[in-house]
Amino acid sequence: MDSVMYSFFFTEMAQPSKSAYFNHDELKDLKSAYEKGGLENAASLIQQKLNVLHNVQLNIAVTGDSGAGKSTFIDAIRGVQGDDEGAAETGTTETTMKPTPYPHPNLPNVCFWDLPGIGTPNFPAKTYMSAMNFQKYDFFIIILHGRFRENDVSIANEIKRLGKNLYFVRSKIDNDLYSMRKKNKTLNEEEELKKIRRDCVSKLKVAGFSAPTVFLISSFEMNDFDFPELRETLANNLDDLKKQAFLMSLPNTTLEIINNKRKELKKRIWMLATISGSVGAIPVPGLSFSCDIGVLVSAIKEFRKYLGLDDASLQRLAKMTGKPVEDLKAVVKTPLLGEVNKEFVIRMFMGSVFVGISTAEVVLDFIPVVGSIFGAASSFCLTYKILNNALDELAENAQRVVKAAFGTD
Repeated sequence: MDSVMYSFFFTEMAQPSKSAYFNHDELKDLKSAYEKGGLENAASLIQQKLNVLHNVQLNIAVTGDSGAGKSTFIDAIRGVQGDDEGAAETGTTETTMKPTPYPHPNLPNVCFWDLPGIGTPNFPAKTYMSAMNFQKYDFFIIILHGRFRENDVSIANEIKRLGKNLYFVRSKIDNDLYSMRKKNKTLNEEEELKKIRRDCVSKLKVAGFSAPTVFLISSFEMNDFDFPELRETLANNLDDLKKQAFLMSLPNTTLEIINNKRKELKKRIWMLATISGSVGAIPVPGLSFSCDIGVLVSAIKEFRKYLGLDDASLQRLAKMTGKPVEDLKAVVKTPLLGEVNKEFVIRMFMGSVFVGISTAEVVLDFIPVVGSIFGAASSFCLTYKILNNALDELAENAQRVVKAAFGTD
């Protein structure tokens, strides 16, 4: 790539609004590495950051009484059904004898932990905190159904002492409303939900929580009640690295989830394009530039997986919604779900829609401060544009799948 372009590029990337995942000191190191050792020097730091993004650990603790719905919640938020491999063990009596990890089926670095109930013979209150190793978890979710007990207060106070985020979730709201409807055909659901919320909040205040927020959810209706607000709150209270891991792990139940994933993945494209055009770059047959095509192949496959378009994710979504998986696959209109290899990517490069892209066009698209000072397309420009277009195409297809699965427009 033209050295003038990279000079502009790294100057602009020093702005926080355009440098997600890099803190201030890391941006200074990135610019310094480029000034001292050129692109390859800077690319090694970018690769390190990509490795961090792929491997960041997110550990989420879920606790509550037996029968409160912990296991069902853990399965729902991972997009897993109760009879799937890796599903959380369920039961009306305490089935969890130790902290039990349930990793996400596609992203094992995102893990939900089912903690056994406090105050049982196996886990008396006085030794519970140390036995559960509370320090290892990024945040805690207490599943409530019924009254908030003294032992729950003990857990909550210890979590507060550690400075960790704690979320109160009142489960099985659908069951409650169903029972009420059987007794009262003219039930005002909105008013009943307000009553349940007020009751939960008042009990938490009595327990010593000044302004508690309680999320009313059904694990079988993930787009209803407070489940969407819960997802949003959990994500927004994480740092940028852990937030992107959490967002990528969510099952595609709404168009908003797909849009959020697309936004996060777009933040990686400049890094991937830089790596492809530097470390390991080789001439592309039939074209006048070099790049590491393997980087593009891996990126497109990752986009596909994160957007829930791999076969395993489609099977899980079909099972969740009760739709034949063939119906979901039928709305997918992109060759990007087929075999993606080096030959496929080269054909993408050879397509006229990509070959005509100029450096100035991509820079203006990405960093709207550069004029038409650059000439023919470079490896960065083409790689950036191809990955950007591929991501948009996959996201649009993921949206079609969600519409077909949930019958939404």
